[in-house]
Order: sequence, then C-alpha cells, then structure tokens
Amino acid sequence: MSEEKTIVVASTNAGKIREFREMLEPKGYTVKSLADFPDMPEIEENGTTFSENAKIKAESVTKRYGIMAVSDDSGLEIDAFDRQPGVHSARWLGHDTPYSEKNRIILEKMKGIENRTCRYVCAIAISRPDKDSVVFEDTVECTIAYEPSGENGFGYDPIIYYPPYQKTMADMTKDEKNGISHRGKAVRKLEEWLEHHA
Repeated sequence: MSEEKTIVVASTNAGKIREFREMLEPKGYTVKSLADFPDMPEIEENGTTFSENAKIKAESVTKRYGIMAVSDDSGLEIDAFDRQPGVHSARWLGHDTPYSEKNRIILEKMKGIENRTCRYVCAIAISRPDKDSVVFEDTVECTIAYEPSGENGFGYDPIIYYPPYQKTMADMTKDEKNGISHRGKAVRKLEEWLEHHA
C-alpha cells in the first residue's frame, strides 16, 4: 500500500487505536501507532486545550518520520467539577491509577450533586509533511451515571450515561458508540476532509 495511505495514530492507547482502525481501515488506510515506532521519544503534552495537545502529538510524529500522522486529544468535562478533569483526563489522579478507581472516586464526589451534566470532547489533528496541521473538534453531551455499567468501551465509559439511548457508553455496541461519540463525530469530519485533501 502506498505511503500516502498510511496514517500513524500518535498514541499508545489500545482502545483509542482500535477505534481509529475500525473507522479508517475500511476507507483503505493502513493504520499504524506509536507502538510501530519504538524509537519515538515521549511527547510532552503541554498544551492548554484539546486542540493544542492533538497538534503537538501529530506534528511531533510527522516532524520525526516525514509521514502523515493523526492524533486525538480527548477527555471528560464534568460541569460540577468546573469542567475537570478536562485536558488532564488521562493523567487525572495519576496516570497509573486504574479507571475503575477514577470512576469510583468520581461517583463518590458526585454524591448529593444534582447537576450531573458532562461531555466528552475530542480534538483530532492531522499533520502532513510541509503542510499546516488541521484540527477537527466535536463533543457528545452526557450525564454522570449513578453507578458503573457495561463492559464495552474504555476509560470513563462505564459511568458516562447517554440519555437518548438510556445507557452508558460502556453498554453500547461498537456501532452505537461510534455513531454518537465525540471521537466518532470528529473522525467523520476527518474522513470527509481526507476525501478532498489526502
């Protein structure tokens, strides 16, 4: 397959890489990840927004390998927590803290709080050699569930409840989640753009 049809997902997150593969491989792309580039130094995500972090990651890979790269920076904004954990979603409460523990702590902190609105935010950046990066951003509005539910998905999904489907993200099928998720919507914007620019 030609080099043009190869995209590196600038991530080591297995769940994230799997979701990108499911969405881009049917379009004829070979999807690689940072696992395929073990000599890539750790990328410092020091942006203050999802868009900034996504661009930092994608551009770092393109700069080093001269290849098209895509990166997503996504996270959870909980309104009752002043939109935290936000850009720190992966590192919140410590990078090595399992999500089951993070989710338990969120539910504990949410006890007695009526405003349970939250959203997943996703910014996807695509970078190519000698061209400006492009960023696509989208969200999905949800609420914090009262207890974890579901075995699918990853991260905060078991406690993120999507009212129109009356189930958590972790209770959804792959197709249901990709249809409404922040990443699914941002990836569709990326796909549309790729059809005209790649």
